[in-house]
Amino acid sequence: MITDGLSWWQAWVCVWLGYGIVAPFIVLNARPGAIQHITFPVVARTSFGLWGSLWCTFNRGAMACIWYGVQASIGGSCVLVMLRSMWPSVQNIRGSNSMPESSGTNTRDFMCFFLFWLISLPAIWFPIHKIRHLFTAKAIVVPIAGIAFFVWSIVKAKGVGPIIHRPAKLHGSELGWVMVKSLMSCISNMATLVVNAPDFASRAHRPSNAVMPQLISVPLGFSLVSFLGIIVSSSSEVIYGEPVWSPVDLLGKLLDGNPSHATRFGVWFISASFILAQLGTNISANSVSAGCDLTALFPRFINIRRGGYIAAIVGLAMCPWQLLKDSNSFTSYLSAYSVFLSSIAGVMITEYWLIRRGHYRIADLYHTERTGWYWYTLGINPKAYVAYISGILINVVGFAGATGQTVPLAATRIYQMAFFTGFGVSSIIYYVLNRIWPSPGSWQTFEEVDESGWHPVEEHRRDSEEEDSYSVKKQGDDAFVREVPVA
Repeated sequence: MITDGLSWWQAWVCVWLGYGIVAPFIVLNARPGAIQHITFPVVARTSFGLWGSLWCTFNRGAMACIWYGVQASIGGSCVLVMLRSMWPSVQNIRGSNSMPESSGTNTRDFMCFFLFWLISLPAIWFPIHKIRHLFTAKAIVVPIAGIAFFVWSIVKAKGVGPIIHRPAKLHGSELGWVMVKSLMSCISNMATLVVNAPDFASRAHRPSNAVMPQLISVPLGFSLVSFLGIIVSSSSEVIYGEPVWSPVDLLGKLLDGNPSHATRFGVWFISASFILAQLGTNISANSVSAGCDLTALFPRFINIRRGGYIAAIVGLAMCPWQLLKDSNSFTSYLSAYSVFLSSIAGVMITEYWLIRRGHYRIADLYHTERTGWYWYTLGINPKAYVAYISGILINVVGFAGATGQTVPLAATRIYQMAFFTGFGVSSIIYYVLNRIWPSPGSWQTFEEVDESGWHPVEEHRRDSEEEDSYSVKKQGDDAFVREVPVA
């Protein structure tokens, strides 16, 4: 954001606003999961149909696989810095590169990426409740490392650096649209978690556990981390004559020349903490999410563990370093995929809050009888797909502009707000279509209730305590997967 011409405080405002705006969307879509204890693949059936939901599940699963690779690539950079702090000669491996230039990487960087990828594999094997101590360690160690890095940078630069005092380079409408672009980048970064929020909320002991923690922690957590990053980067300009925006790159620069033993140990500790952070993030946000979605798609062949390993393989095969070559390419990718995910979220949130108004028939989510609420037309809800495609179409021209084509300025502006335009259009059209052709159980007084009188909560609680709960049954899709041949 600052490299686009914003001042530090303008960039920080964008972070606060972006994550503050997206947090309510997470809460809204998490609600059915928290109330009924069902995961995203099941919640998607209520709006898109028993069979129609498979496309939504595939979209989210594909995104989880891609994000797994991206996070693993960042983790590989941390491994490189940690290895350099122990063995400085690792830096020279690049000179004996055996990989072609077209690969986008080199032997040294790929080796470190592959090491992180290998380190992650054992963690996928265990159920999430079996590796809770990993996340406890992460919650303790990583904040200590981040604060230490923050203080170390200020002390080394003898102040916070010039970026704090630098004014914005942009003014007027140009400034406004760059801020919009930055704000939307933050929102797009969370688009995946907006869609699959029920996956995490389904484990909530109380529905309120899926409300305030998200509303507070999402904007607060990202804003604090961003502030630390801004100060660290500002300090780097004093130390090196130019701002270094990647904390990992800055750690690498601290090892250049002839660093002291204390410096090498400090870099080792911070980089090892970053590796722990990346490992925890990849397991919780990506491998588990991919496992949930792939289990719903192929329940007879895949469980969460296998789905997590599939995500790891896809993350390796996709060459994620190509996405991270520069911030513009990664931002373009985020914006492009948020078009698809925001349209899904628009339909799902409208279904629960405005159409069904909290009324569910949980039993109908687990059978294919044509009398069920969610059978629609051959298991697909045409109204949901009309709304979903409409939310995508409004951004198509702008997406073409992002790929280098000449398009009208208005289309570019619409695409820059892709999450809002996709969500808004899909939501409005879905609402109107349901007013014209209402579905069974629509337009009742708002009440969060299961009208079928059947609920898998107790079974879900028993399963979560069993060691084999990491299998297909863990998903909350248990009855559906084991008794009915629908994913």
